Amino acid sequence: PAHAELQWLLNGTARMGWLNRMTQGKDKAGKNREGQSVALFAYPVLQAADVLLYQATHVPVGEDQKQHLELARDIAQKFNNDFASDDAPVFTLPDPYIPPEAARIMSLRDGTAKMSKSDPSEMSRINLADDADTIMKKVKKAKTDPEPLPSEAAGLEGRAEALNLVSIYGAFTGKSVADVLGEFGGQGFGAFKPALGELLVESLAPISARFRELRQDREALDAILARGAAQARDIGTPTLNATYQALGLVRG
Repeated sequence: PAHAELQWLLNGTARMGWLNRMTQGKDKAGKNREGQSVALFAYPVLQAADVLLYQATHVPVGEDQKQHLELARDIAQKFNNDFASDDAPVFTLPDPYIPPEAARIMSLRDGTAKMSKSDPSEMSRINLADDADTIMKKVKKAKTDPEPLPSEAAGLEGRAEALNLVSIYGAFTGKSVADVLGEFGGQGFGAFKPALGELLVESLAPISARFRELRQDREALDAILARGAAQARDIGTPTLNATYQALGLVRG
């Protein structure tokens, strides 16, 4: 509840112009921007509250989420300027941490679109609950082109699907795109896809097993969630109280 509560307080600091510039909101609203809900329009403020409530200093994000973190910084900076002193700011200004490789994983069906659980096609993504056969099937059916993999990264220009699969392989092995191409350059996807599929199956197996284990033990899952919620409250409550105090609002 503290997330929504802080969002309500920060709505007075956020500016319409800032929210109008949020590209993901524009994409989701499409041509019906005037018909979008207030909740969708103001959702970036809730995302900012998610970060600012816990005084985060660094936030791991993909390149597409950098704008949201910049908004959080703008809101935090304006709030501090308006309602706090330089030596006692209410909010920490968070910095983005963008991994150098595979910061944004793309769809298996469209190398120009982000991999997302909201995509209507199950074949577009790897789910943590997918079994080995499903993962292999999705990787083997992933969209690619007929050309073999190049030996240098420059050869992936204009080949979004190929770059995506190579980037995924690199992310799971800790290798750069250049290193992956050094290993598989000149080979076709008939050889590369099975290698990628086996890598994903092996890497995700412990996660998938733990996921299924927790799904079958609701009591243990509820206990984990309760511990996490308690820890979040301990960290977030002082920030929420400081926000109310800075605004001069009194709670009963």
